[in-house]
Amino acid sequence: MADGTGIATEAAARSGAGVSNLKPWIAAALFLLLAIYLFNVVPTVEIAWVCAFLLLTIYLFAFEIVEVDVAAVTVMVLLGLTTLAAPLMRLEQGLVPTTRLFDGFASNAVISIIAVMIIGAGLDKTGIMSRVASWILKIGGTTETRIIPIISGTVAIISSFMQNVGAAALFLPVVSRISARSGIPMSRLLMPMGFCAILGGTVTMVGSSPLILLNDLILTSNQALPADQAVRTWSLFSVTPVGLVLVATGVVYFILAGRFVLPAKKGEGATAANTMAYFRKVYGIDYELYEVVVPPESPLVGKKLDDIEKQHRIRVIAALRGSDDLRIGPGGLARDVGIEPNTVLGILASPENVKRFVEAYGLILRNDLETFTEQLAPTKAGIAEVVIPPGSELIGKSARDVWMRKTYGIAMVALHRQGKTYREGDGIRDMKLQAGDTLVVHTTWDALARLEKDPNFVVVTTEYPHEELRPHKVRWALASFLVALSMVLFTDIRLSVALLTGAMGMVLSGVLRMEEAYRAVSWKTVFLLASLIPLGLAVETSGTAAWIAEQTLAVLGDVPAWVLQLAIAALATFFTLVMSNVGATVLLVPLAINIALRAGADPAVFALTVAIATSNSFLIPTHQVNALIMGPGGYRVPDFMRAGGIMTVLFLAVMMVMMNLVY
Repeated sequence: MADGTGIATEAAARSGAGVSNLKPWIAAALFLLLAIYLFNVVPTVEIAWVCAFLLLTIYLFAFEIVEVDVAAVTVMVLLGLTTLAAPLMRLEQGLVPTTRLFDGFASNAVISIIAVMIIGAGLDKTGIMSRVASWILKIGGTTETRIIPIISGTVAIISSFMQNVGAAALFLPVVSRISARSGIPMSRLLMPMGFCAILGGTVTMVGSSPLILLNDLILTSNQALPADQAVRTWSLFSVTPVGLVLVATGVVYFILAGRFVLPAKKGEGATAANTMAYFRKVYGIDYELYEVVVPPESPLVGKKLDDIEKQHRIRVIAALRGSDDLRIGPGGLARDVGIEPNTVLGILASPENVKRFVEAYGLILRNDLETFTEQLAPTKAGIAEVVIPPGSELIGKSARDVWMRKTYGIAMVALHRQGKTYREGDGIRDMKLQAGDTLVVHTTWDALARLEKDPNFVVVTTEYPHEELRPHKVRWALASFLVALSMVLFTDIRLSVALLTGAMGMVLSGVLRMEEAYRAVSWKTVFLLASLIPLGLAVETSGTAAWIAEQTLAVLGDVPAWVLQLAIAALATFFTLVMSNVGATVLLVPLAINIALRAGADPAVFALTVAIATSNSFLIPTHQVNALIMGPGGYRVPDFMRAGGIMTVLFLAVMMVMMNLVY
């Protein structure tokens, strides 16, 4: 029976896989039939071939036959080859002149996106973003209704000035830490953060690729329009009123309906979020981080760390004496450091030992980290394993002999030797080190990176933040950002020049090295965007956009302008679910402009409708941000459909109301 069931299951799986493999071929046949039909109804051969290229692009994007950037470059190359194949295609000339085929790589939009990515990387490199994260950890508490608006609102604001997938990625470790400390599942925090990162892209004209691209597409359309019908372009904050209300809608939606639409499950990153989980399993260590304050009247005042650590089985890993005497890392803490009134101690220990220690000395145990939120954040410090190799100069010496915490910046909390683990209170710092000893230590990641170059240690822990921060460059980073922002706001210079000024300021001031600036750029996004611009040019100059607009108006009949606008918004929403938002924008902006002109509406508003509506990507995880949070949150497609379905409708309703009120 079991074998029969297994065979049946395997056969069903093969059958399902076979059906899945047939879908692209069935779709290809349908697209081909549609292309043949269009060849018989369109007014010119040029429009017929452009429609064929549009169908090919949509097919490649929707069914992911190849990567989206590969598909875009392929379509661009094919458009270029139409110049060579024009006689065979019954064309007088190519659909796009070869002299203009690569204009996208030098376009205002592409250069602007490159510059925004570099500026965002520079701000992150100085630790500014980490400080923002620490602030959230400090005031967010452990209440879901408080944490969600703080995280989501902050990510939305950041996303309005940098790529939304970058903003979401930046806050992933923050959400992971909050989840571990508050007990709130990551699945109830990541989706609000991700959705608001997408919504934040609608707050400014540099917040998302479609909005950055919009003005270029408008200018391209103007080339085919009479001077008296030229469409106006948009300034940096033209879209801000609409974007802010959309963000507020998203935040309020999750506060009120989050308990009903958000799943409560552990994602792939839930276990990893707790830095001690692995060490509990391997070494039986049940330590946690705590923060205590020493009142002036406490008998602990005047004692040294060496007087209390072994006796109470705790390990002090950070101390703040007074207002500015912070002790952490190499050269900071040592066993002879004295405890003064109002000293704040960061302690690593088991809950029982901390409780006894606090009661013995009348200390104040804080519910959460406040003083050391930034210094002990997972991005700055954590638990690691190091091994004493044969030939190490430390063999035969104890941690006490070499002042290990002060010299190397590693606070030993356990020692594993020959299958047995010794913990705090077992005299581990007095034990002579042997080759093969595994030390479980708490350390800053900067100190651990230095140990990797020290022949006295072999660092076993490799999965930790290696990136070098440059907090001393924070003023240069802010200055570069503010210069770029001021040029955008107060001058008429092109957006690309203004943003590239800020990006080069980051490089010339040493905030980023040029190699780091190159790595900060998502070249996949650049090639995707630049390669689709020629297709938009072909759609406009061949008359395809005008023809589709006429057909759309004929189908809809004599309806109010807002109905046409809603139809365009719904169409953009659908397109962005099955293809990239950049691709949807390139295809639909010329169409929207032509529909508006024929309906007597404002073409600039219709074009903006497309650029905003392409951010309405919540229903399925096709958006980069949704794909990013799917694994860590443990989400499935039905989770997005449940929460994203309502968000999609809210987005359309709020966008339509606000655009008709504001414009």
